[in-house]
Amino acid sequence: MNTIIIGAGQAGLATGYHLQRLGQPFTILDGNAHVGDQWRAQWDTLKLYTPAKYDGLPGLPFPGHRWNYPGKDEVADYLESYADHFKLPIRSSTRVDRLEQVNSHWVAQIGDERIAADNVVVATGTFGRTPNLPDFAVDLDPAIRQLHSSEYRRPGQLKPGPVLVVGGSHSGTDIAYEVAQTHRTILCGRDPGQLPVRPGKPGQSLFWPVFLFVGRHIVTRRLPVADKVMEDLRFRGGPMIRVKRADLLARGVERVHDRVTGVQDGLPMLGDGRAVEVSNVVWSTGFRQVFDWIDEPVIGADGWPRELRGVAADAPGLFFCGLSFQYAFSSMTLPGVGRDAAYVAKRIATRSRADRSLAAA
Repeated sequence: MNTIIIGAGQAGLATGYHLQRLGQPFTILDGNAHVGDQWRAQWDTLKLYTPAKYDGLPGLPFPGHRWNYPGKDEVADYLESYADHFKLPIRSSTRVDRLEQVNSHWVAQIGDERIAADNVVVATGTFGRTPNLPDFAVDLDPAIRQLHSSEYRRPGQLKPGPVLVVGGSHSGTDIAYEVAQTHRTILCGRDPGQLPVRPGKPGQSLFWPVFLFVGRHIVTRRLPVADKVMEDLRFRGGPMIRVKRADLLARGVERVHDRVTGVQDGLPMLGDGRAVEVSNVVWSTGFRQVFDWIDEPVIGADGWPRELRGVAADAPGLFFCGLSFQYAFSSMTLPGVGRDAAYVAKRIATRSRADRSLAAA
C-alpha cells in the first residue's frame, strides 16, 4: 500500500481525489461508521458560513442553489455522496490507535492489526483534537450543567436558568444568540471582530469573491505577519460571521469582555472578580490538538505539527491536510482545503517516483 489517509472528512476525501487522479494507490481509514458523521454530530442549526457556490470539493460541485448556506446534514450528505461518486476506498469504523515509523515505512496500529505504507496523510479533523477546557472546570458546582460546544445540540439540553457561554468567536456567538431565545444568556470572552457583511443578505455576491480571494491568496504563510495570524486562528478563534454585535444586543445577551478565570463558591468567576450565578455553562473554547498517538517527534511545543504546507520535513513520508492555516486563512474550510490536498498529493506522487527511480537504479 502506497499511502494511508487517516480521516474521511473533507481534507481526507479531497486528498484521496487528487491521489486517485495521479494514479497513486491509497486507502482512507476513518473512525466513524459513515462518511459525514462528524458533521451530523454538530448542533442542529449549524450552517456553513460560505454559500454552496464555493463549498464544493474538487471535481464535484455542491448541490442546490448556489447562494444557499448548507446545513450540517447537507454537508454530511454531500461528503458521503462525494466518496461514493469517486468510489474512494474507505475503511469505516477504523480508528488508528498508533502511528510509528519502522525502517522506511509507516505503520498504523488498529487494535491488533498493523498496516504498513510508504506515506501517511493525517487528515483527522476533530479526531485529532480534544475539547479545550480549563482545569478549574471540574471545580464548578455539580448542579451546573456544563457542555462543550462539540456536545451542544439544541437549547433543550440546558437546564432552566441562566446560561454562561464562554468564548466570543463565531461558534460562541452563534450558540449564545440561539440559547438567548429561551434563557437569560451571558457571553464572555474577547471580541474577535466581525465580518462587515451578513451571510445571505444583499451585497454577498460582491463580498464573497473578494473575501475568498484574500483568504486564499493574500492571508497566507508568506505574509510577514503570518505567525501572528496563525496564532490567532489556532488559539483564539476567528471573527464573528453570521451573528453580529447588534444581534446579540437585540436578543438581550449580556456581553462581558472579561475571561472566566476561576471558580468561587462553585460559581464561574470572571476576570473582574465577579462570580456569575448560572445554571449552565457552554464552553465554546475550541480544541487542543492531540497527536500523542503519532510516535515520532514531529509535534512542536505548541501542540501543532512542525510542517510547511502539510509536509513534515523531519519525518519523510508523513503529511498533514486540513490544519488551520496550513497554507492560508481558507485552509481548514471547504472552499480552501482542495488546494492544500492537491499540493500534498503532488508531493506524495513526486516522492513515489523518486523511490521507484532509486529502486530501478
